[in-house]
Amino acid sequence: MRELKITPIKNGTVIDHIGNGLSLEVLRIIGVRDLDKDSTVSVALHVRSQKLGWKDIVKVENMELSPRKVNAIALIAPTASIAIIRDFKVSEKRVVDLPDRIVGVVRCPNPNCITNQKEPIESEFEVARRRPVVLRCTYCERLVDDFLRHLA
Repeated sequence: MRELKITPIKNGTVIDHIGNGLSLEVLRIIGVRDLDKDSTVSVALHVRSQKLGWKDIVKVENMELSPRKVNAIALIAPTASIAIIRDFKVSEKRVVDLPDRIVGVVRCPNPNCITNQKEPIESEFEVARRRPVVLRCTYCERLVDDFLRHLA
């Protein structure tokens, strides 16, 4: 059997164990359009995984993720792990962890919520349920379970 390999990166981030079919949403979250034109981005779709059955992988050169982006990834890919690569070696690896509060990552779907009224207030949600994830707006108490449509 012939195996295709993804080129190693010198510095950057590898997001592994993304649920099958969700890597394009992860790319949207991390904002690959904002990357340096010389940065390599590798995406592996539908890769066999002993842990998940099937998974996706995203590898981005010259980028380390902000805590907000990690929180957004945790919403849609709670099984993901993130490895920081420095000088071709894994310098740090962690599993994403959904915090009890999510600030500035998801927009409230309620058009009457104060966070949608041109006030200088960031959206804030508490995790109402973890499996499957449901968030509750701190201000208007609207429940949200469709994060892809409402990512800030």
